[in-house]
Amino acid sequence: MNLPDKPLAGLKVIELGTLIAGPFAARICAEFGAQVIKVESPDGGDPLRKWRKLYEGTSLWWFVQARNKQSITLNLKHAEGLEVLKMLLAEADILIENFRPGVLEKLGLGWDVLHALNPKLVMVRLSGFGQSGPMQDQPGFGAVGESMGGLRYITGFEDRPPVRTGISIGDSIAALWGVIGALMALRHREVNGGQGQVVDVALYEAVFAMMESMVPEFDVFGFIRERSGNIMPGITPSSIHTCADGKHIQIGANGDAIFQRFMRAIDRSDLADDPSLTDNAGRDRRRDELYGVIERWVANLPLAQVEAILKQAEVPASRIYSAEDMFKDPQFLAREMFLQARLPDGKPFRMPGIVPKLSDTPGAVEWTGPALGEHNQQVLSALGYSPEQIAKMKSSGAI
Repeated sequence: MNLPDKPLAGLKVIELGTLIAGPFAARICAEFGAQVIKVESPDGGDPLRKWRKLYEGTSLWWFVQARNKQSITLNLKHAEGLEVLKMLLAEADILIENFRPGVLEKLGLGWDVLHALNPKLVMVRLSGFGQSGPMQDQPGFGAVGESMGGLRYITGFEDRPPVRTGISIGDSIAALWGVIGALMALRHREVNGGQGQVVDVALYEAVFAMMESMVPEFDVFGFIRERSGNIMPGITPSSIHTCADGKHIQIGANGDAIFQRFMRAIDRSDLADDPSLTDNAGRDRRRDELYGVIERWVANLPLAQVEAILKQAEVPASRIYSAEDMFKDPQFLAREMFLQARLPDGKPFRMPGIVPKLSDTPGAVEWTGPALGEHNQQVLSALGYSPEQIAKMKSSGAI
């Protein structure tokens, strides 16, 4: 039985990104069937290869971030290396790049040049501040985008400085916007005449777009949303609590009926039946009192018992999962959120599964992140280069 093609099968994507935002966007394309050719510098390649925990000298993150991609090495300061890139772009559907604005222009690969070379090309540009504006030339990592975009300001506790979220969330959000923009541009190309366009994603704007009602609240009321720790001001009760065994649980009982079920489950029918607590506004006015009740109840029971009571009462809740918790959880396992793979020396390991789940044309992982330049011969041969020409390019430093 032949499996159906993945939804992006037939698309060719050239990745000129490093580290997180660009490569994550390209990874999503690769997982769903696009041919992704990752162009790396011959002198070490993507720095992500050496980030965080290393196995035999290579980042475990790399094996996930670069899965399903082909790696080729091109020296873009070398005429022959640049010529190869132009040949790849001439037949590509999408270019994903996250250089600082102006870098490709200095290489002679600005949008005007690329559009003339390949009118169908969609160019996804991910940068700190976008391709225009007074800050366009400044360097901007995800942390800067999270700060400028408003996320860091509201993250943490009110009596302490802002904190980060624990992952490079700004880069990842920007990557998702990049993929969304690319797919919209491809749809437009398909329906309206075959022309490509530029998808311009600024990291700070990608984060800013997620800031819910922050803008109208300030504009209409002059209200500045502040850090609030684990609670959700105006939405009560919803917070993280610590159990008797020191483990933590998130409880979201802010629905009217849910709140009543919750209070009865913890033997507080007086609160469940209190007319002043029948809606969210009333509960929020008595926020401190309610959180005190919940804190005391949770603090007297171990996590497993708290979970059991809340499950029985149909109150939305979750323990705060560590990686160890995830590996043992039946929901993660049932949804195939851990894929079996092997490291280059054959050692088995598990990597994150595919998101989202498509019923008819699901994504898949065909191989893990490749060695630097692993696909040079394959990609260059497909462009018409002979083995002798490839060897000569290698000796000249072009690849």
